[in-house]
Amino acid sequence: MQLRAFGPRAVLAELGDAHAALALAAWARGARLPVAEVVPAAETVLFDGVRDPESLRASLAAWDGSAPTLDRAPVEVPVTYDGEDLAFVAELWGTDVAGVVERHTSTAFVSAFCGFAPGFAYLAGLGGSVPRLDAPRSRVPAGAVGLAGAWCGVYPTASPGGWRLLGRTSLPLWDPAREEPALLAPGTPVRFVRA
Repeated sequence: MQLRAFGPRAVLAELGDAHAALALAAWARGARLPVAEVVPAAETVLFDGVRDPESLRASLAAWDGSAPTLDRAPVEVPVTYDGEDLAFVAELWGTDVAGVVERHTSTAFVSAFCGFAPGFAYLAGLGGSVPRLDAPRSRVPAGAVGLAGAWCGVYPTASPGGWRLLGRTSLPLWDPAREEPALLAPGTPVRFVRA
């Protein structure tokens, strides 16, 4: 783990992969480190609102690399599998559309981090990589379920996007009135089911 000063009140931990970043973020939250925010990303964790960077560095040195057990119940996301890229993904995976649906619904995903748009979670667990579109679509509808690289995600709002689309859900992913606005906050186990 490499630690870098990030502005006057933040420290960035560089870890190299999403699983390690999620594990460190979960550990740090459980240890109640004296920071304002813990923000995991694809290969890093940002500790913001740091009063004593040297004390934080010493605390992070105590992390043994393990991840606390996830204590959240999985969020089930009902999906209508009618996406434009089902046939592409089926060919890529050497199966048919039913095989894509079976693999997607049997995968245990976990939200590694959020970004791109409010409520957009990067879900780890896919195994393998799916190439993005050569040119992004100008509009992907809200609720579209897609794959890109090693990630799965659900578009919380309509936006441009280059992910391969498997289907759609009507589950609201972002609600600022909820105690935790993002339904799929980092550390949330996620399971897709047929709608």
